[in-house]
Amino acid sequence: MKTYRLSAAGRRTAIMLLVGALLVWSFAIWSLVSTLKIYLGSPQSLGVGQVVPALLMLVLTVASPLLIWNLLEEWSAAYGVSDDGLSFESLGVMITLPWSSVAGLRPADDDGDEPLDEILLRQDVGAQIANPLLRFLHRQAYGSRHLPVYAGLEGRAELLNEIRRNTAEPLRV
Repeated sequence: MKTYRLSAAGRRTAIMLLVGALLVWSFAIWSLVSTLKIYLGSPQSLGVGQVVPALLMLVLTVASPLLIWNLLEEWSAAYGVSDDGLSFESLGVMITLPWSSVAGLRPADDDGDEPLDEILLRQDVGAQIANPLLRFLHRQAYGSRHLPVYAGLEGRAELLNEIRRNTAEPLRV
């Protein structure tokens, strides 16, 4: 079985994005706490000038961990290709698919600087993820019938060609 992982450059990019996401999350928590602390102690209620930033920081506080999970899953992702099928492993998520379950590939981000493709699946793969929290996080990031093919993968073109060859999708050059 041939395994594909992020290249060194892909790992560096993921780490830089992870640090940025952690900074945004820290700032959002700090801003939310400071906004609420200032106004919850005073006898007057929160005004629109405090509610709107507090709600924005609350959204960032909730959404940032989902982004952080997505980046960690990308950082540790490993794809395996064999004659029997395709496998994906990352942070406790282990998905094994026979080639008959793989519908094909589609570009997920045509406008980006780095290509991102999705592996389209014929079935929901959530049942293969035993941990309910990991299942929820994986579905939040990619949906139940998609797997990403990250831009920073070492041997990415080879992996895409293997998937196309085994799913009878014509090669695109």
